[in-house]
Amino acid sequence: MSGIKIIRPQEGYQMKALSSSADILIGGGAAGVGKTFSLLMEPIRHLSNEKFGAVCFRRTSPMIKGEGGLWDASQNLYKQIHRSEARESTLEWFFNSGAKLKFSHMEYEKNKYDWQGSEIPLIMFDELTHFTSSMFFYMLSRNRSMCGVAPYVRATCNPDPDSWLADMVDWWIEQDENSPNYGLPIPERQGVLRYFTRENNNIIWGNSIQEVYQKNKASIDIILNASKGLVTLKDLIKSFTFIGGSIYDNKELLKVNPAYLGNLNALDAKEKAILLGGNWKVSLKGDDIYSSKKFKDIFTNSHVKRGEHRITTDIALKGSDKFVIFVWAGKVLIDFHVMDLSKGNEIIDKIKEYAFAYSVPYSNILFDNDGVGQYVDGFIDGAREFNNGSTPLVNDETGVKENYNHLKSQMFFKSGQAVDRGEYYIPPEVANRPYDATMTLKERLIYERKAIKRDKPDNDGKLCVIPKSEMKTYLNNQSPDLMDCFMMNEWWDYEVNATSKTYSHSFGSQDDDDYYLSMLD
Repeated sequence: MSGIKIIRPQEGYQMKALSSSADILIGGGAAGVGKTFSLLMEPIRHLSNEKFGAVCFRRTSPMIKGEGGLWDASQNLYKQIHRSEARESTLEWFFNSGAKLKFSHMEYEKNKYDWQGSEIPLIMFDELTHFTSSMFFYMLSRNRSMCGVAPYVRATCNPDPDSWLADMVDWWIEQDENSPNYGLPIPERQGVLRYFTRENNNIIWGNSIQEVYQKNKASIDIILNASKGLVTLKDLIKSFTFIGGSIYDNKELLKVNPAYLGNLNALDAKEKAILLGGNWKVSLKGDDIYSSKKFKDIFTNSHVKRGEHRITTDIALKGSDKFVIFVWAGKVLIDFHVMDLSKGNEIIDKIKEYAFAYSVPYSNILFDNDGVGQYVDGFIDGAREFNNGSTPLVNDETGVKENYNHLKSQMFFKSGQAVDRGEYYIPPEVANRPYDATMTLKERLIYERKAIKRDKPDNDGKLCVIPKSEMKTYLNNQSPDLMDCFMMNEWWDYEVNATSKTYSHSFGSQDDDDYYLSMLD
């Protein structure tokens, strides 16, 4: 590599990350570790290869070009390499061999398709938790190479227990809540390779390629046989590792800017645990109604017995919210439907369709009667109404009205408690169905969970959840429609004392249909 200065990683995190043979490596340490610098060092080893190319992603362009961001860091590093040329207008670096590196954003879900047909030997993500899982896994399909460099992925992130990535790295993180190291990287596992394949959106893990193969043999054999020897197990089963780190690994930073350590040390307890300690089990998102750990159990609680068939439905017409139907067998979710930009007749028809398919009596249909939901009033004979802002219901066991500011808060708190007790189950055949083009139902529920939080008690000391406008700030201005529909199922435990209306208006005549369509269309 004539003309290129010797640039060495520091001992500790950087050396471990740059020495790994993993197909996919996640660097998930605390702040100040030197993760981004090691990410930018990764392409240097291939710069003598004229056909080599790499792309480094951040979620938005300002994150790339901001003061002290990726682009500035790349200038500090790559200007030391002779015959390198920066092109700021396109955020690209060109090297004298012909190798190149591009920085790019992926702000919206649709942006992943901008890379359709691309061939990228090295894909890098800075702050991977800012991206969706569908972005990440789609880009793996673009991770291919004809330049002689085996395709691979490198990514960095700060700890985020609410992210999809937390599940991917949990083997490398201490899970014992009684351990003083709970949530911290396990030292002896840092950099250890594991292997995985993905089947129907489920990750199948193993400690070796053969172990993964045996767990998913039937599906893998179909591909191997179809390829007629052109594809091997190593092509289908990826190696993966995680490496944590500490600011104390970054001696150069501490020499140049020792006050940065003081800044981290001055953070509040939660932020300090994450950004200085590198803890993966501390959330900065406030007081959650649903425990992250217990909420994930709803997808494995196969012991939950099925019960009476019921429907909860969150009504939405045209707008950003979605019309959602959940079909329940007790506290087991057995089917669901999500619709965008729904019309009134479509809402009624769809609810009736699912009620018929699952033999749900109309009196076992509970609909959100706030806002546009009130239009259902009278068109499904016997349906029950859920009014978010109404008075909390009386507890059957105590006969006392419980201390919540309104029904919605009461049901969210009760739902969270039921989840903690392991009372809910969503089987894989339901959980792994698409919610939309980007997420499964499971992924969307886990995503929405983080938006359901306790608020401070009101002036009368009543328990509250944060308002929906605040919930939306956690979800890119989207509504937690699935979680609204989920918590409504707790209403049935209070049914005896519920004051919901039942309706006698029939839904059978052409006059009824005409009135209904004129009101809703």
